[in-house]
Amino acid sequence: MQLDFHYYATYCAAYLAGYSHEESLSICQSAQFVDRCTATLLTKLKAPRAAATTQLPLEMMENSSDRVGRENITRIWSSFHFLPYDLYAAKKRCGKRYLDKYRLICQPNSDLVVETVKLAKGGSLQAVGVAMHVLADTWAHRNFAGTPSLVINNTNYHFYELLPDGETVTKRKIKFIHSAVAKDDFENGVYVNSLYQASENAVMNIGHGRAGHLPDYSFARYQYLPAWADYEEITKDNPKEYYLAFCQMVYALRYLRGETQAFEKETYDFETVAPWESQIKTVLLKRQGKEEACADWKALGEKMSGTAIGDFDMEDYQAEYLNAADSGKDDTYIGKFIQAAIAHKSMVTNMIFKSGNKLAGFPKDYERPAALLRRARKKEAAERKGGGEA
Repeated sequence: MQLDFHYYATYCAAYLAGYSHEESLSICQSAQFVDRCTATLLTKLKAPRAAATTQLPLEMMENSSDRVGRENITRIWSSFHFLPYDLYAAKKRCGKRYLDKYRLICQPNSDLVVETVKLAKGGSLQAVGVAMHVLADTWAHRNFAGTPSLVINNTNYHFYELLPDGETVTKRKIKFIHSAVAKDDFENGVYVNSLYQASENAVMNIGHGRAGHLPDYSFARYQYLPAWADYEEITKDNPKEYYLAFCQMVYALRYLRGETQAFEKETYDFETVAPWESQIKTVLLKRQGKEEACADWKALGEKMSGTAIGDFDMEDYQAEYLNAADSGKDDTYIGKFIQAAIAHKSMVTNMIFKSGNKLAGFPKDYERPAALLRRARKKEAAERKGGGEA
């Protein structure tokens, strides 16, 4: 998912769940910040790099493809963007090396998504936003894994877009291209994807890069043959699943507000969303880019709340964090986001490790997020004082 859903649609879900306009903005800003909080930005803010929730392409390329580099990549992408569905999944006739990757494939309605939402219960609005980003991505990013793997994440020639036309559906073969300047061509079914790398563990083979941004478009319906599914055709219906994602977010947000006593899998708040169902589905079905979708979701959110929604902008929050005394940084907006991010990464990393899977590594510090935060700040302050890089 992209800015349209993580920011504007999350605002809509939070407002429908009963949060105020200001609270809804805080939640959706945090949800979108998950896609912006890189180690590069954290270095600029003199903040712990362990709180990174995403990576710039250059950061990924600079990660070595050895075990340590792959562990760092997997911790970030499996925790925040490709939450594993079944860490104990069984599959016949495969070795542990492949099985570990297979078990990191993302799907919605996992035990881990329940733990993700429960972890945010009683926490900050920033923690709520982090949880909503993770939950939403389980729907858009299903069938891919947040660890480098050609065999899990590659696409092949059998990839078709489904184009409904009244009662009929036309299958059109999708053309993927790799280009630094080209844009997705919805009309002709041409989508930009990551560069093919034959190495199983190449960083280009992470997540849905080989399918480009197709999984991020709410209008997209497609069929393909992933190797991990033994080349059986899988159909992905984003309009249907994005609506389920939205209704599940509303349900989760009402739980986090204390309006319901439990958060359970495969449960959706259709009743609360019902008055807006038609308008939401109209936005989801439009064949349009991120910018146009942002405008539609923004207009819908302003119609719901009767209040203008500002564009995503973290500059003031960055200044607040930089200008705060060390003793007060945890109380700033970004300070609270950092605490939520480290706590969530700690939970997921430990769950993966305890399942017997070493792909995300196991830094002992992740057992104690608060201790990690203090240690990282002390270490980086010493590096700056000694003239080293932060």
